[in-house]
Amino acid sequence: MIGARATGLSALSSRLFGGVGAVFMLHRIGAPQNRSGLNGFLSCEPGFLDDLFSKLKGEGWRFVSLDEVADRLRAGHVDERFAAVTLDDGYRDNAEQGAPVFRAHSVPYTVFVCPGFIDGDAFLWWEIAARIIETTETVNVATGGGTMTLDCATPARKQVAYDRLMDYLTSEVDEDTQRRLMSALAQAHGIDAQAHCAAEIMDWDALRTLDADPLCTIGAHTIGHFSLKRLDRDRARAEIEGSAHRIAEMLGTVPRHFAYPYGNASAVGAREVDLAREAGFATAVTTRHGLLQPAHAGHLLALPRVSLNGEYQHPHYVDTMLSGFTMALANGGKRLVTV
Repeated sequence: MIGARATGLSALSSRLFGGVGAVFMLHRIGAPQNRSGLNGFLSCEPGFLDDLFSKLKGEGWRFVSLDEVADRLRAGHVDERFAAVTLDDGYRDNAEQGAPVFRAHSVPYTVFVCPGFIDGDAFLWWEIAARIIETTETVNVATGGGTMTLDCATPARKQVAYDRLMDYLTSEVDEDTQRRLMSALAQAHGIDAQAHCAAEIMDWDALRTLDADPLCTIGAHTIGHFSLKRLDRDRARAEIEGSAHRIAEMLGTVPRHFAYPYGNASAVGAREVDLAREAGFATAVTTRHGLLQPAHAGHLLALPRVSLNGEYQHPHYVDTMLSGFTMALANGGKRLVTV
């Protein structure tokens, strides 16, 4: 991406593909949790955010809430570039390390939470998988056809093993089998998955404190962080609507914004967008790689995002993404990215 900036391709892309705004996507704030880098892309350093916000504000970007994103798109307000900040899953470090940076720069932010993580009905299965592979040389996974043996002896092999396990759990078995397998794997390796989740995810008291911050908006992210497209319609609806109801019950405010878990083509499509619309959300965000265009006024429940993650923690990388260069590559030259 540095090459695109140096050769002038970013400037050309900005004229052709640059949008009117962006929705930034974050997960964890702080150093990566795993030494070998498994899931490291989900972590962003506070110092990087501090530098980035200063830089973008200096360039005329305006940071707004998701409510204002919707208002600006509907009104055709495109005289200045604007950005919203979103964080998925509700990690404790969002409040401990992220909120101070947001407050220092007066940046509004939305935290999407899964009540199942807080209530103990779901767990961070992908983090458990990374932890097991990180600390073990060989992992045996019981499958319907026998045992999958994963070689985790070196950092490179750990990454291959993790990728294989993720592929198996997200495409070769259903969502319920995925959770059963990971629960059994955690138990076999002496890991209390619920205790791990409780340590990493904000509880309701912490969320109430965060919700009192005028810069913060709490959004919904389903109950149990399931891939909605892999559930039947009634269950997908229950995941979406149930998360909003539980958040309203515990925080006193019905969430207006929603994030689809995983958010890619295998997890969300037109049916899921219809369900989010039926649930009454004002906006919903995917993980599709894209900038906001004026035409997104008609697609407020399928907004793309720009990932701020551990792999690209340099403002120059973000410059290239905000030029539209990487969006053009990722989407075959299509400017309007939805589902």
